[in-house]
Amino acid sequence: MSRAQAESVIKNIIREIAQECASKGQAVSETLVAFMVKAVVLDPANEFNVDRTLTKDDVQKLIKLCVDRLMDARSPGLDTIKMQVYFDMNYTTRADFLDEHRRVLETRLLPVIQEITSSRARTREELESLYRKIVSAVLLRSGLGSPTDLAVVREATAALQSVFPQTELGTFMTLTKREKERQLAELTLIVTGIRLFNKECGKGGEGIDDLPAILNEAIPATTQSVDEEIQSTLLCAYKYTTLIEEMHKRQIKEGPSIQLLKEALINSRQHETFLRIILSDIINCAHQVELLENQLGTRMEQLQATVQSKTAVPTAQVYPQFIHLAQLWSGFQDEMVLLSVLSNILASLEPFTRGHKEQLSDELIKPYLEGLVVKTDEQRIQETNDQRVNPTDYKAEKWEWLFPDTTKNFSRLQLQYRGYCAYTLGACDRLLVPGNPEIGIMRFREHYYAFSSKDAAYKFAECPQDFIALVAEAAKKSPELIQLLELHTQFSTITPYSQNRDAGKMIEKPITKCDSGSQTDTHILESNIVKTYAWNEWELRRKAIKLANLRTKVTHAMQTNGSNMRRDNETQVYLPKEQDTQTNQDNYSNVSKPQTFLHGLRGGGTGIPTVMYKVDLTVDVSEPPIVKEFSVPIPKKK
Repeated sequence: MSRAQAESVIKNIIREIAQECASKGQAVSETLVAFMVKAVVLDPANEFNVDRTLTKDDVQKLIKLCVDRLMDARSPGLDTIKMQVYFDMNYTTRADFLDEHRRVLETRLLPVIQEITSSRARTREELESLYRKIVSAVLLRSGLGSPTDLAVVREATAALQSVFPQTELGTFMTLTKREKERQLAELTLIVTGIRLFNKECGKGGEGIDDLPAILNEAIPATTQSVDEEIQSTLLCAYKYTTLIEEMHKRQIKEGPSIQLLKEALINSRQHETFLRIILSDIINCAHQVELLENQLGTRMEQLQATVQSKTAVPTAQVYPQFIHLAQLWSGFQDEMVLLSVLSNILASLEPFTRGHKEQLSDELIKPYLEGLVVKTDEQRIQETNDQRVNPTDYKAEKWEWLFPDTTKNFSRLQLQYRGYCAYTLGACDRLLVPGNPEIGIMRFREHYYAFSSKDAAYKFAECPQDFIALVAEAAKKSPELIQLLELHTQFSTITPYSQNRDAGKMIEKPITKCDSGSQTDTHILESNIVKTYAWNEWELRRKAIKLANLRTKVTHAMQTNGSNMRRDNETQVYLPKEQDTQTNQDNYSNVSKPQTFLHGLRGGGTGIPTVMYKVDLTVDVSEPPIVKEFSVPIPKKK
C-alpha cells in the first residue's frame, strides 16, 4: 500500500470513529481521535501488529475499541488525553498569541481600509464621508473607544484635524494604495498619542480605559487563582501517591482500584504541569506591565517638558513622542489580550479534572488514609537531602554522576521523565514520585535521570536498560504518559501536537524498508586518476594545434582593480647592515650670554641733541670669566 493510500485509509477510520461518537452524543475532534487510534494500536493488550497491513476485521476492531474508550465518561486517563489535546491545540508562545491577535484585528479592519484606499471622492459630500471613515478607522485600530460614541468621535476628529486637516484630502487622494495604508497607520499612532496625552492632562480621554490600573488589579487576582488551583491539584496528587505507595508495600487489594488511582495521579500531575506554564506566563505579564508603566511615566514627563504652555511646538519634536506613547499603550493592550487568553485556558482545563475528583472524593479515600502520613514534594526532598550517591560504590562506578557542587549549570540540565524518579516509574508501574537532584543525577546515553532516594539510584544503576524498557511499556498502557514524560524520542511516530497538526499523519508508522542500490567507484583513490589522460585521438590533435598556435602569439597582461591582490608576488632584499660609531672624548662648549647697553636714551639736556650709542658688552669666548668677589659683613653679637 502506498503512502497516499495509507493516509486515505487512516483518515477514513478517523472520520468514521468521529461520526459514531457524534451519533452517540459525544463530539470529539479529529486530533483526539487520531491520538486515541495510536494509543489503542500501541497497547499490547489489544494485540495489533503494526508491521503488517490491517485487515477489514482489524479495522472494525480498532474502531470499536476507540469508540468504547472515547465514550468512557469515567476514565481519568481519557480526561488527561483530552486535556493534553486541548492545551496543545490552544496554547502557544507569547509571540504567537500576539501575532494571531494582530492578524485577526487587521482582518476585521481590512474592509474599512480597502474602502478608504480605493475611494474616488470628488464632491464635498464624498470628501466629508471619506474623512469620517478615516476617523472610524483610526478609532477601530487604536481600540480607544467606540466609533458609535458621539463624544469619542468628536475628540478623535479634533485630534485628527490638528494633524491631518480635511483640506489635505486632495493630497491624500493622489497617493498610491501602499502609501495611503502607511499614512493611515501613522495617523492612528499620532492621534492615539494625542488622546492619551490629553487624558493625562485632564482635557479629554473619552472612552479610554485605565489599562495599567486594570492590569495591576487583574494580574494579582489571576496569579492567586492559579496558585490556589495548583495547591488543590497537588493535594490530590499527594493523597493518591500515598495510597499507591501503601498498596505496593502491603499488597492491599481493598479500597479504590490501584489502576484508577494511577490514572488520577497522572491526571493531577499533568494538570499541575499546565498550570505552572500558565503561571510562568502570568508572571512574565506582570514584569512586562511594570516595565511599560515606567516607560509610560517617563514619556509623559518628556511630553510635558516639551509642550508645557507653548502655543505652537514643532511637529518634528512632538510627533515621534506621540507615536512612542501610542506604541507603549499598545503594549498594555497586548498584555490585556494575553491575560484574557490565559484566563480562558485556565478555566477550560478545570473540567478535565472533575472525573477523578468525583470518583475519588475526600469522603471515599479518607478512611484509607487514616494512620498514613501524606507527604508533600518538599518533604520528600528534605528527607533525602542528606543522601548522596557515592560514585566509587560498586553499583555506581560504571556510570557518570553529576552533583550540584561539581557541575556547571546543574539546575539547567534537562532531566528525563520531567524530573520524576526513573526507578519508581518502572518498578512501581507508572507511579510518579518527584526525584531529588541533590542525590545525584546519572548520565546514561546522553540522558539525565533523577531519583527519589539513594537506594532507587543504586537499583536503577544496576541495569538502566531494563527500567527504561519498563517505562516504555507503561507508556503503552497509559499513552497520556508520552506527553507528560516527554517520551517522543522513544515513540517516534507520536510527536507533540504543536509539531504535527495533521491528524492523519499522527498514526502513520515509520518507513522501515526501501529500495536502494550501491555502485563501486572505478577509481577509489584520487591520486590514481590521470588528469591529462585522453582516450580520444582527436582530442590530442586539438591540443597539439592549440600549442602550435601559441608559439606565434605574444602574451599580454594587465592588472585591474578587480584582479588586484590575486597574484602571488615575492621580493628579496638584503638585511640592514649593523653599523656603529665611537668617539674618543665627550666634550661641550659654553657660549657667553649676549649683553647690550644703550647709552644716551635720557638725552643730553636743553638744546643738546639726543644721541644714542649701542655698546656691546658680550664677553669674548677666549677671555676667562670674570669672577666678582663680595664681602658680607658679619653682625656683631650684643
